[in-house]
Amino acid sequence: MNQAVIFDMDGVICHTNPFHSLAFKEFFAKRDLHPTEEEFASHMYGKSNSYIMSHFFGRKIEGQELLDLEDEKESLFREIYQHHVDPISGFLEFFHGLKENGYKTGVATSAPQANLDLIAGKLDLFPHFGSALASENVTKHKPDPEVYLKSAANLQVDPENCLVFEDSFSGITAGLKAGMKVVAVLSSHTMAELPESHFYINDYREITQDKVKSLLAI
Repeated sequence: MNQAVIFDMDGVICHTNPFHSLAFKEFFAKRDLHPTEEEFASHMYGKSNSYIMSHFFGRKIEGQELLDLEDEKESLFREIYQHHVDPISGFLEFFHGLKENGYKTGVATSAPQANLDLIAGKLDLFPHFGSALASENVTKHKPDPEVYLKSAANLQVDPENCLVFEDSFSGITAGLKAGMKVVAVLSSHTMAELPESHFYINDYREITQDKVKSLLAI
């Protein structure tokens, strides 16, 4: 069997969005900006830092300015989240079950490497990943499929033999564009807010190894 399961990280391995909100609130408050929760839901969850900052600052944030601001915000996030790393219900059992059933596994996140190091490090996932890609590893971010196509190449698995777990519109779009099967994790959005996926779960207690097998057989 040469099949793989690839996970996004934020909202898929851990429910980090509330902590990203806290970090962004602190980041924006320093600049006397106070976005509402509704604005965050529309313009933060599943979006890149360049989009988020450009939207809320009302001008294009790019280049070195983006790198500096992103570093400041993500450092705030890690400071807040380091004491709260906690996987979504059932994740670890499900993940280790995949390995026992012979699937290759990877992670493909739009977050910076330092965030991946924090979360995957605390959960001891790195020894089990055949591919671990963060924002620094791609030139085009989701919804572009680059990160998923690179993951498949790293894992030496054809894209059609890969199953992706995603929670955002851009992430699901990236997985589908890569030609992969996609499970939508409803941690941040409702089914109606997301592209049509192959399966939907609220957490990992709602999916079995047999279901993974049947999804990959589609």
